[in-house]
Amino acid sequence: MRLIGLTGGIATGKTTVARLLAARGAEIVDADVLAREVVEPGSPALAEIAAGFGDSVLTPEGALDRAALGAVVFADPAQRRRLEAITHPRIAALMGERIAAGLASEAPLVVADIPLLFEGDRVGLVEGVLLVDAPEAVQLRRLMLRDGIDEAAARARVAAQMPLDEKRRLATWMIDNGGTPEHTAAQVATWWERWVDP
Repeated sequence: MRLIGLTGGIATGKTTVARLLAARGAEIVDADVLAREVVEPGSPALAEIAAGFGDSVLTPEGALDRAALGAVVFADPAQRRRLEAITHPRIAALMGERIAAGLASEAPLVVADIPLLFEGDRVGLVEGVLLVDAPEAVQLRRLMLRDGIDEAAARARVAAQMPLDEKRRLATWMIDNGGTPEHTAAQVATWWERWVDP
């Protein structure tokens, strides 16, 4: 097995698990990083976003104001779909290039870190899906702390994604990231020893 998908719910801790996998030599292809790359100042995607959503989603320097855009798209599913139509094809193309480079490398595992793996119907790209899970109360607390938002806004962001119950049914493997960092690291180590380096 060389290529897996890594996913989870918002604020379940995919970044933590990705770091643990990278420390073991995995090549991480992070959709969130690519999503930032495709909307850098001067990019065609950013120009299209500004044309479609207005200058209020740009900073005074002309970069994407992620908080302003987030307030628009998380409040309106139609606006979120508009944004995804602009960014997703570009992210997918870049991801394909990076995955191919990872598979051509010496890395023992290539991990496609895709938050909306199931929602975007990209499961066919990978040999299995590792789900990072956490209880909803933990998700909400992390999200409020991380993004400086209130509980209502955090709940709206969680509700905008496929329910974790459904992701659990679809996943090949699961890491419970609701406890201590040590508990998470131990699960990743066990998974790696079983599936990557038996």
